[in-house]
Amino acid sequence: MGYSGEFESIEFDLGIKTLERWLIKPEKKINIALGIPKERSNDERRVALSPAGVKILNENGVRVLIEKHAGLASNFSDEEYAEVGGYLTDSPEALYENANVIVKVAPPRQEEAPLFKPNQLLISALHLGSVNPRLTQVLLEKNITAIGFEFIETRDGELPIVRTLSEIAGSLAIQTAAKYLETGYGGSGILLGGIAGVPPAHITIIGAGTVGLFAAQDALGLGAQVTVIDKEINRLRRFEAFFNRHIVTAIANDHYIAELAKISDVMIGALSPKQKVIKHIVSEDVIKTMKPGSVIIDVSIDQGACFATSRHTTHTNPIFVKYGVTHYCVPNIPSAVARTATFALTNTLLPFLMKLTAYESITEILWNSHSLRKGTYTYKGYVTQKPLAELTGLPCREIDMLLATV
Repeated sequence: MGYSGEFESIEFDLGIKTLERWLIKPEKKINIALGIPKERSNDERRVALSPAGVKILNENGVRVLIEKHAGLASNFSDEEYAEVGGYLTDSPEALYENANVIVKVAPPRQEEAPLFKPNQLLISALHLGSVNPRLTQVLLEKNITAIGFEFIETRDGELPIVRTLSEIAGSLAIQTAAKYLETGYGGSGILLGGIAGVPPAHITIIGAGTVGLFAAQDALGLGAQVTVIDKEINRLRRFEAFFNRHIVTAIANDHYIAELAKISDVMIGALSPKQKVIKHIVSEDVIKTMKPGSVIIDVSIDQGACFATSRHTTHTNPIFVKYGVTHYCVPNIPSAVARTATFALTNTLLPFLMKLTAYESITEILWNSHSLRKGTYTYKGYVTQKPLAELTGLPCREIDMLLATV
């Protein structure tokens, strides 16, 4: 059994010359027509691949279709995509009609559902915090194999795409907090790093993951006082070692959260995306005790919410004030630096897209790629991720079981 895959593509030549000659069958590979549509979600300025990524795919036999103006918000022109071998389409209808793989940044919107053809492969974010059950049902009915960025996982447990975007979100959280502390934005008028003789701002970061790491790093670099809280002591130990004890750490329980809320100028929700669906851990009563003009940045909003008062905002209308506290709850924070985010996403996504070229069917791709198999959330008419099934009430099947029955 262990050797069957090794000899599958080999056969003996029973010709006249010799019975010992081996012939290698030419490998069949799926013909990939990969479509990159223009993003239509609110304020989504990123594009799934940069021109450099399209060039690499094109050189490896992948036909890449790009909807016209898909990259403009990230400052990539149509000419740049055409020069590296991309095929420009005039409409989303033309793109979906001619592609068998769709790669997006944001989850599809309900109005995009009719564009999908049966049996296509979709790769994009899912955003469990704002999942659309009707759209999920359409994906199932059309037998779409859908892979979510936040589920793609390597064998060592790393979430590579989530990590890349989390690095950007962590840094942006500090830039954003500094802005909304300014008097002109209704903040308390505190300089994040302070100056000689004037204390800096106090920042509390909830979550010792990638977002928390980059947020703490940037906050310390500006001179702020930083406290990081998390439920796992080992994560806090790693933070203390990494920052050479220049931050304060505490276990995330109701007592510490309540005490820190009273003294914090900024609170950042940066809970681990491995929880998939995030429930708030900072209550409304606690938020009422925060200082007037303080700032909440809820980076966890795309998977739920860290704060009881959080609700989705957009880059166009990014904030609201409740109980005197400025709330910034934009799900697609990295879109604020769309060009950097697109380069980062391309770097991380490209190795997974290259795997699509090595096999002759989607089933084979999933069998042979642990990461893409882990990332799948709809396949063969079933939801394959329990958190999504729980949110939508749809039946769930394990992806490994479905693959075994093909």
